[in-house]
Amino acid sequence: MTSHHDTAGRPPEPYDLIGVGIGPFNLSLAALADRAETVSALFLDARPEFRWHPGMLVDGARMQVPFLADLVTLVDPTNPWSFLNYLRDQQRLFPFYFSERFQLPRREYDHYCRWAAERLPNCRFDSPVTAVHWDAEQRLYLVHAAGAVHRARHLVLGTGTEPVRPAAFAPLHRHPAVLHSADYLARRPELAAARDVTVVGSGQSGAEVFLDLLRHRAGDGTRLRWLTRTRAIAPMEYSKLGLEQFTPDYTRYFHGLPAEVRDTLVPAQWQLHKAASAETLAEIHDHLYERTVGRPIDAEPVEILPGTAVTEAAQGPGGLELHCRHGDSGRRHLVRTDAVVLATGYRAVRPAALDPIAELIDWDERGRYRVDLDHRVATRPELTGGLYVQNAELHTHGVGTPDLGLGAHRAAVILNAVAGKTLHPLPHRTAWTTFLPPAVPAPEPPAVRAVPRPQEGTERAAASR
Repeated sequence: MTSHHDTAGRPPEPYDLIGVGIGPFNLSLAALADRAETVSALFLDARPEFRWHPGMLVDGARMQVPFLADLVTLVDPTNPWSFLNYLRDQQRLFPFYFSERFQLPRREYDHYCRWAAERLPNCRFDSPVTAVHWDAEQRLYLVHAAGAVHRARHLVLGTGTEPVRPAAFAPLHRHPAVLHSADYLARRPELAAARDVTVVGSGQSGAEVFLDLLRHRAGDGTRLRWLTRTRAIAPMEYSKLGLEQFTPDYTRYFHGLPAEVRDTLVPAQWQLHKAASAETLAEIHDHLYERTVGRPIDAEPVEILPGTAVTEAAQGPGGLELHCRHGDSGRRHLVRTDAVVLATGYRAVRPAALDPIAELIDWDERGRYRVDLDHRVATRPELTGGLYVQNAELHTHGVGTPDLGLGAHRAAVILNAVAGKTLHPLPHRTAWTTFLPPAVPAPEPPAVRAVPRPQEGTERAAASR
């Protein structure tokens, strides 16, 4: 492993920060850091190029956030890495203007991010980070990547999340007919021979996969099944005041709650971050409605089964066998299918490159990062360099953690912390909603004055009338 030196043999100045992984969140930080003259930064990624959920770039799929939730605009609308400047560069401003769509096609968001990643001088691909060490004497991180060692005062982890496969499907690990939605587009041709396909999970990915299968398998007799533990196929919360839970105000409120309250709250808020858009659900219903014109509903080989959990999955004599349990009734039944698409979400994992400094991190009782409001991870006193995380703090910062609408704000918070000064002024109030009542105790209510009882003589007189 080598380190670059200047002509006098001295190692180069350490970077102020190195970002590990280049997803949308670290790309946002790279875009903001590109204009910060006082902060030197380098971002490293193992992949040959930027790609954003390539398995889910199906035709017609749209973002769930407005185009303003790009890499920089909600912090710095004048930044040259904005989506509108991308449109200008692509000569697409007028077509976008006439499209009158607030939400972008997923393919366009992916292309916009690749446009930025390919042009930002601080982004380097084909550079897998294999290990991170802490040099206590120099007070620097030593980041080993692609045959070189880079030094940095601060480290930002943006390694993304990994697909989740439910425990019930462990016996079918690596089974060719069981795929995760993360790989759906690339492996969709493999489903062509299946005459019975089951989609598991009712979030946006599950809805998009089910809709895509409806479109591609119409009229060929294939049975399509949509199965989910959620009690109902419910839309994502998208009311204007409801969306204020994706503001920095709510993040600060959530961070201040006791850990046990936060852990209870996140799964209860599934309709904020794990449901499908109302538009996608409407398209599914419209498609099914048109397919059954002139025929009864049950003539169509389609099943939608909410409130149903897969308790066990195995290879049977005639295909895959899913043992299911209906939550409300407790009824159990067996589903036989040819293929399964698991739209069962993602979770943050600790990168293996962090192992050399794992003992210097102050993990919580469940082995998770302790993260402050600046998104800095708590560490042992001897590790003095800032260690920051992006999209690994759902348990400390709430449902806005994976939301692209908060990406630029979080990147600015981290950049300000690394710089030790305000490079990007951030708003103090971002929501109409007050999430926590004031700490000042309310005044005691006034004492209730007793109503005097009528005199006995008056009562007797009234009774005698």
